[in-house]
Amino acid sequence: MERVHLNVQFARLETDARLPTQGSSQAAGWDLYALEETRVTRHKSSMIRTGLAVAIPEGWEGQIRCRSSLGKKGMIMPNGIGTIDSDYRGELMVLATWIGQGDDFIVAKGERIAQLLFAPVPVVTIQETTMEDLGQTERGKGGFGSTGQF
Repeated sequence: MERVHLNVQFARLETDARLPTQGSSQAAGWDLYALEETRVTRHKSSMIRTGLAVAIPEGWEGQIRCRSSLGKKGMIMPNGIGTIDSDYRGELMVLATWIGQGDDFIVAKGERIAQLLFAPVPVVTIQETTMEDLGQTERGKGGFGSTGQF
């Protein structure tokens, strides 16, 4: 399988900012690092700075995802996956919420805090239609776990 090559430019907004790295040659995500020590209070969300800005090529998006090692401890991203659009030029920030044990979680300066993945974005045209024109499916209107019920 031929792999797609994508050139992505990053700018350090602070001299201490670390460029993203891959954990292995076949890792899907690029690790993002905390620019500074950040306290994340239990059940509250905090913005963790990376000190980086990025120019994602048009037709692509960046997806910021939680690192499994932090998720295992109780650090989650309240929005699931953060989307970075190709026209955004501000600082990359990671939104994090602490749901683990204890009142606070301290993110150390230089700690790997999230992964950044790149995905193609299709050109989509929205077309209005009627419910009848959407067609019938086996599932129909069932949602919220309906396919797992017998």
